Amino acid sequence: MDMEFQDIRAEVKGLLCTGRLKLTENNIVFKNVKTGKVDQLTSSDIEFVNWQKLVGTCGVRIFLKNGNLHRYSGFNESDQEKIAKYFKNTYHLDMLEKELAIKGWNWGSAKFNGSILSFDVGNLTAFEIPLNNVSQCTTGKNEVTLEFHQNDEAPVSLCEMRFHIPSAELAGEQDSVEAFHDQVMKQASVISISGDAIAIFREMQCLTPRGRYDIKVFQTFFQLHGKTFDYKIPMTTVLRLFILPHKDGRQIFFVVSLDPPIKQGQTRYHYLVLLFNMEDETSMELPFTDEEIESKYAGKLTKELSGPTYEVLAQVMKAIVNRKITTPASFKGHSGTSAIGCSYKAAAGYIYPLERGFIYIHKPPLHIRFEEISSVNFARGGGSTRSFDFEIELKNGVIHTFSSIEKEEYGSLYDFINAKKLRVKNTGKSDKPAYTGDDYGDSDNEAEPDAYLARVKREGQERDEDDDSEESTDEDFNPEGQESDVAEEFDSNPSTTDSESENEGGVSGSGDKKEKKKKDKKPKTAKTISEKPRKPKKTKKPDDGKPKRAASAYMIWFNSARDSIKANNPGISFGDIGKKGGEIWKKMSSSDKAEYEEKASKLKEEYNKAMKEFKESGGGAKAPKESSKKSSSTKSSTPKKVATPVKSGSFISKEFIESDDSSSDDDKSKVKSKIETKSSDDSSDDKQSKPKQSKMTVVESKSKRKKESSDESSDGDRAKKSKSDSEESDDDEKSSESSPDPSDSD
Repeated sequence: MDMEFQDIRAEVKGLLCTGRLKLTENNIVFKNVKTGKVDQLTSSDIEFVNWQKLVGTCGVRIFLKNGNLHRYSGFNESDQEKIAKYFKNTYHLDMLEKELAIKGWNWGSAKFNGSILSFDVGNLTAFEIPLNNVSQCTTGKNEVTLEFHQNDEAPVSLCEMRFHIPSAELAGEQDSVEAFHDQVMKQASVISISGDAIAIFREMQCLTPRGRYDIKVFQTFFQLHGKTFDYKIPMTTVLRLFILPHKDGRQIFFVVSLDPPIKQGQTRYHYLVLLFNMEDETSMELPFTDEEIESKYAGKLTKELSGPTYEVLAQVMKAIVNRKITTPASFKGHSGTSAIGCSYKAAAGYIYPLERGFIYIHKPPLHIRFEEISSVNFARGGGSTRSFDFEIELKNGVIHTFSSIEKEEYGSLYDFINAKKLRVKNTGKSDKPAYTGDDYGDSDNEAEPDAYLARVKREGQERDEDDDSEESTDEDFNPEGQESDVAEEFDSNPSTTDSESENEGGVSGSGDKKEKKKKDKKPKTAKTISEKPRKPKKTKKPDDGKPKRAASAYMIWFNSARDSIKANNPGISFGDIGKKGGEIWKKMSSSDKAEYEEKASKLKEEYNKAMKEFKESGGGAKAPKESSKKSSSTKSSTPKKVATPVKSGSFISKEFIESDDSSSDDDKSKVKSKIETKSSDDSSDDKQSKPKQSKMTVVESKSKRKKESSDESSDGDRAKKSKSDSEESDDDEKSSESSPDPSDSD
């Protein structure tokens, strides 16, 4: 029976990589969660195994017959018994416990066992050094210095270590320093350009890192030699090899995946992307005899190689690295190639569906394995129905969006995803699930059901309906006339228009028509295809004295834990504090949350009680506010149609009076009734009474002056006086008729 352990950490060049460890009858398999790299140990190659207690955890130490050491940590103490039993029954090996020295001394004895340098204090091991991590070894008089390969993924790396070695006591013995140096160099992984290169490729175009480089392939590493930079890359860091055809059919990509990546300054390159023309060919002869080629590469290479340049390079790399070359799956897009044109992070490139994942080329290169994917989503592109977005959500929550994919690629891409049994998630307006299986057809065939195309058409139709409803003919536009609507709303001294005179005359039909036109009118704003016109947001004014809503259990805990989160994560951004708090809250047990949930329930009860008292006291009532708004609107609407008030020194011209003589008696009666209603309104409204009183005083001053002049006249002119009084009364009526009525609205 197989055993499997999660969250196990394996040591890779000074870095503990998390993954899954599986014990089978024939192999011990470790799979890196981050890179997907699989390391297998054959059970027949295991020499012995040890159990070790480490800081806060336990580990398993597996020593192979070839001298290599593999260490895994992350086990619990309870796993010791069942792992020991499994090794005993399956591999017939006893798992002994290996203790470590804890004295802290820095002097002891050095022992070499295979590729391991063990530094012992007394009879216990203080630490062990895998010699295959040593990049250089130098000697001094009584000193040896070891330098190590750097892992750019590790937060802290060991650069070098120095050993002081006492001189030999006996003259005939070999020098201790030289003996130590020779033992280290036998197993060290020293990158030194010694000897001839296996193959050399001149002036190769490299997209990542950008430039033209000479590629020199050696037995244990290969070198990129450019005009500015020079990279030496160990063969052990090569993770995968890809050959990807360009969409134009004339070029091809050769991609090398690296783990750990190469580094230039602060930039890390996880992928080498080389671009070749398919027409370029080369030929070379390897510096080996036929017997050496057969013994070293088991027939994978021949002495003479010729053909397209990318094929020769791929053949050499495959034989030396001993990795398979990954090519696109049977997927064929609309263009007949396996490449899908798209954009990723504002850079154009191509995404290739592979047998076990996706790869994007080229800036930045990205490889996504199917086992990392949580779901995929087809989203509508920004403003254009001729393209769509392809979103890939990983299990760790990261979302990669590939945009501007042609609509014709949708059918074949969806069929590929459906064949690989990936979960499809749609997050548009329609929450209906996408078609799956035989119910889904090719998007190019309009007769077949197409979930994405139907959704795009439906959203486009809704957008067109919204546009039609918001557009209306502007019938009131009169370039030669006056802007009546604007004048009524904003001018302090608007002039009377024909529509106003019709409303004052009691023509209700035209007034209703105008109100209908005003309702149809809406402000026109600039709209784009990608988004609908935005509706103005209604701002709610909170009621005074209204109790605040009670905080949830999470918010109570988060407010108390905010400072500790900042202290434990120095330099964390404001937005990441909330994310970190959410992660901690999810991991908390129900017993830990009970305290805060109890506080939240008490606050909730207090809030409900306070809200009830607030409503009983009359808070939050909408009716009085609406009535007050209506009354204020009537008051504010009346002065909008009022013309400038008549001043005390102004007189009505004789021509105006004579032109009004032709008015009917019915109009005069209407004017009189208006004056009476105006006097009643003045008594109720103080603000509107002031302009009215000034108008009445004008009329009274006129009559007084006329009366004084009539008293001074002779008795023989009484007939003329009576005639002038009658004319005065007519003038008063006409002046009151011509003066605007502030209380008359609409």
